[in-house]
Amino acid sequence: MDRRSLLKAMAGAGALAAGPSFPAPALAQGAAKTLRFVPQANLANFDPIWGTQYVVRNAAALVWDTLYGVDAQLRPQRQMVESETVSSDGLTWTFTLRPGLKFHDGEPVRARDAVASLVRWSARDPMGLMIRAIQAELSAVDDRSFRWVLTKPYPKMLLALAKNNAPCSFVMPERIAQTDPFKQITEYVGSGPMRFARDEWVPGARAVFTRFADYVPRQEPASWLAGGKQIAFDRVEWIIMPDPASASAALQNGEVDWWENPIADLVPLLKKNRNIQVDIADPLGNVGSFRMNTLHPPFNNQLVRRAVLMAMNQEDYMRAIVGDDDALWKPLPGYFTPGTPLYNEEGGEVVKPGGDLAAARKLLAESGYKGEPVTCVVAQDQPITKAQGDVTADLLKKLGMNVDFVATDWGTVGARRASKAPPKDGGWSMFHTWHAGADCLSPVGYTAIRANGDKAWFGWPDSPPVEAAITGWFEAATPGDEKAAMRRLNKAALDYVVYVPTGFFLTYQAWRTSLSGVTKGPLPFFWGVSKSA
Repeated sequence: MDRRSLLKAMAGAGALAAGPSFPAPALAQGAAKTLRFVPQANLANFDPIWGTQYVVRNAAALVWDTLYGVDAQLRPQRQMVESETVSSDGLTWTFTLRPGLKFHDGEPVRARDAVASLVRWSARDPMGLMIRAIQAELSAVDDRSFRWVLTKPYPKMLLALAKNNAPCSFVMPERIAQTDPFKQITEYVGSGPMRFARDEWVPGARAVFTRFADYVPRQEPASWLAGGKQIAFDRVEWIIMPDPASASAALQNGEVDWWENPIADLVPLLKKNRNIQVDIADPLGNVGSFRMNTLHPPFNNQLVRRAVLMAMNQEDYMRAIVGDDDALWKPLPGYFTPGTPLYNEEGGEVVKPGGDLAAARKLLAESGYKGEPVTCVVAQDQPITKAQGDVTADLLKKLGMNVDFVATDWGTVGARRASKAPPKDGGWSMFHTWHAGADCLSPVGYTAIRANGDKAWFGWPDSPPVEAAITGWFEAATPGDEKAAMRRLNKAALDYVVYVPTGFFLTYQAWRTSLSGVTKGPLPFFWGVSKSA
């Protein structure tokens, strides 16, 4: 029996008994007031600035708030900010916070908290780094107002502060925000709608969030990260269930209410259950990815990276992730979300359907590859990364490379990929991930497309042509100029191989019909969701 058949059989048999059992405190507290949610992965660490894992960002959105939030039309809207002004020359931004904002420890949110939080965020975020490069001053004016003075205009300021991709500019108390941005925080105090119940956090098992009674939501309707974040629950419990068959059985049995990312193989079974609703999680989809470490052999050699890109067959990756449903995936000869205005395929001829293994082997030989081990770090508890990792291991072996396959968990991948040490000393050569399509519409906040060396995302690509194209897009005066810059960017990124795009795919989410208000988007939005008793 193959893996897919086994999963279906286990899930259909209600195989929860094969996995861990969970207490059911919801009955004692009122079933309608507790939401039990199965997230995409374990919440192994909880610093939304130090790392960029989506599972951390998703949890952080419950605990911390942002100055602005992007809505479903990708427009920045005020969130913690009451008002802002910008000088006529575009150099001085002044922000005023809403009155009455409080942190979970009872302290008021002050302008100096926002300033310290922006300092820490801007040291790690690509757009933040752009602002820092032209910053003259960032300081509090009084308890509710702060000023950001620049040396040249930055028209996308509000979008930088509102964007949904990690790291988001979450506001923390000053004492926490003063933590070195390259070290993890150890205190989790925010001003968002839910508190983090640290005493109930069991990494690998569960994370719990409880209602913050003093949260004051905005009056506007909620839309993605914007508007009023009205939470209908006293408790949101994240139940970590890396085994898809166990998660499927738990949802069918009513042990959990909502499953963030059911695998495609189990969706037909879930759809047959009249108590379960299944839908595409986000129409903007996802871009599959594996990232190569450009600091160390063999992937410090551009020809080696090109050989791997040339050998890859995207269909193999997409079938491994989504199965046989052709409606769930598309080939992607580039880096940007299909069907959106800036999508293009410039330079994409290297990503041929089926791959070109013969040509790739020839290029690998020309590269001078000396048989160095490729330390491929693959999370087994995340279906998307496991599926891609298995395909890559087979691909590299066929290509003639020496594969050191490290099977681990997603939390460990998140920590290990931050290391710049050589692979033999605990570093890495390659890891697999994915990027939400909402993050891949343009260079705005697209962390993975940057190639600014030591300041780039993990793998630390360094390509002046890529960076020049990104700058060209930000400085474009017309839509035509923007599209021309994007074509240059797509080609330059593929030439350098900033990362390997494995294809575009859609994923599902599933929830009990007792829930209402579940919406589509690049992350699970808990506000607006309610549960019948």
